[in-house]
Order: sequence, then structure tokens, then C-alpha cells
Amino acid sequence: MEGLRTLSTSRLEGLHVVGVRYRNSTYASGDERALDAYARSGVYEESRVPVTVVEPRLPDDERSGLEPRDVGALCGKIADEVATGRRRGSAVLMVGGNCVHAMGVIGGIQDVHGPGARIGLIWFDAHGDFNTPLTSESGSLGGMPVAVAAGLAHNEWRRLSHVRCPLPPHRIMLVGSRDLDDAESRLINASGVPVATVDPTVGMEREMAFMEERCDLLYLHIDCDILDERHVPNHRTRAAGGPDISTVAGAVERVMASGKVVAFAVVSASGEGPGHEISVGSCVELLRRGLGAWGRFGLPRMLPM
Repeated sequence: MEGLRTLSTSRLEGLHVVGVRYRNSTYASGDERALDAYARSGVYEESRVPVTVVEPRLPDDERSGLEPRDVGALCGKIADEVATGRRRGSAVLMVGGNCVHAMGVIGGIQDVHGPGARIGLIWFDAHGDFNTPLTSESGSLGGMPVAVAAGLAHNEWRRLSHVRCPLPPHRIMLVGSRDLDDAESRLINASGVPVATVDPTVGMEREMAFMEERCDLLYLHIDCDILDERHVPNHRTRAAGGPDISTVAGAVERVMASGKVVAFAVVSASGEGPGHEISVGSCVELLRRGLGAWGRFGLPRMLPM
């Protein structure tokens, strides 16, 4: 494929952690985004590879006061850091933040591997995040990033995030979406985006096989509200009826087994408030299991453009 050359599948050589201490474009106080708790847990070092940790910032003088534009500007900073990690050949892990920041990860991958790279997005979330301003019941940007990645809304946010080429629906896979708005559900169906259950042996196997055929690089994104609410009791959008940690971890390991994951994210945990110890512990376990599987299966070493 033009602009890409596959060398071989290898174990991780380095881990580049992009910590996002923001909720949308608002800088988070204290350990609101659980970054300090993750660092204290030692989970990054358990990967047994060199680890770098960075926290991109959006300077005040670069703010416009328009939230979609400011989110896009911050995502551009995230994209720069993702690209730095990928150019080093490191696996890129985004933590903290929330789902809007996924656009920066996609943009950083495109910065390195080109807008024509066959990038796939695997989205673990209780929600589809496939709303547009026309379908959203709340108007929340947090419910829109997958639709933005697909080129269906907020083109300025997408461009500022360095996403020059939207992802086609057949390279997007929603996993475990159980709380969808009616109009959002209709849009997902009309777009042909597959929705899989969180079952690594049955519920998602067919869709994963299709993704492996269609994609050369995968970005695995996890909003921790994919878990049942008892595992993330202080999450703002926690939802009942979800899977336990072991089930989600098994599904994560199935995705990692593709050998195509170049970026991984666990977002939307809070290190503060009642029940935060449970939520952080749940996310640390997802990180531990995900990083362990990444280390076993490796990632494709794709040369930059």
C-alpha cells in the first residue's frame, strides 16, 4: 500500500503514555482524570519496556472560546504527542481525558502513517458516541467523536485534530454499546457501522475478523463506562447491565491478538469523589491486562511516510 511498509510483528520496544488532564477543553484540577493514581500504581512499568509520559497542554492564548474548536486545538496537541511516540516505534497509550480526545489519537496516527493508511477504530463504550448536532438529545460533544471521526459532523474539530481523511464506517467497530439514543441508533444502522457484544469468543469474533481483513493499523479505545456501573461507581455516564472486568479484559486481549494495535486508550475514569478507588482499580486492571496482551502479541512496525 502506498506510503506504508510492514516490517514484521514484534513485541513492544517502548511505551509512550499520553496523559490528558482535561475534560473536553477544560483543564482538570487535582487528580480529576486519575493520571496521578495510574502513575502511583506502577502499571506502566509492568510492561517492562522504556516508558515516556507526557501531558499535552492547550495554552490560554490559543483558545477561541468556541468549544468544538478548542477541543480540536487540544486534540491537535495530542496528535503531536501520538506522532512522536509512533515515530520512535513505541506503542502509544492515552489515559485520562474523555472520548472527545480520541480524535487526537487518530490524527497522530495519520500524521505518521498518512491519511490513506487503513486505520481501524475499535470503540469499547456503553454509548455509541455516534451522534451529530442533528441527532443528539443533549448536544454533548462527548456523544459525537465517532461520528466526527467518520466525517459526519464538526469538520473543523476533525481538521484541527489532524484527521485529514475520515474513517469509513466499515473500519469502525462499536463494542458493547447498550445505551443509544433512538436517532443515533438509526444513524449507526444507516451508516453500516457494526455493533458487537463484549464476548471475545462469540459476540465479537465475526466483526473482529472483518476488521483484521480491512485494516492494517488499529486504535483500541475504551471508555471505562463499558464496565457495569458497580465497577465504575463515580463515572458520570455509568450504565447498568454491563460486563465485568474479566469479560472486557478478554475482549481487549482478542483485539490485541490481531497484532495490529498501534494505539490504546482508557479514558473517563475519575480519581476523585465517592467510589473513586473502585473506578481507578478497575481501570488499572484493564490497563494491566491490555498492556500485558500488547506485550505478548506486539504491534506492526509500520515505517512512517
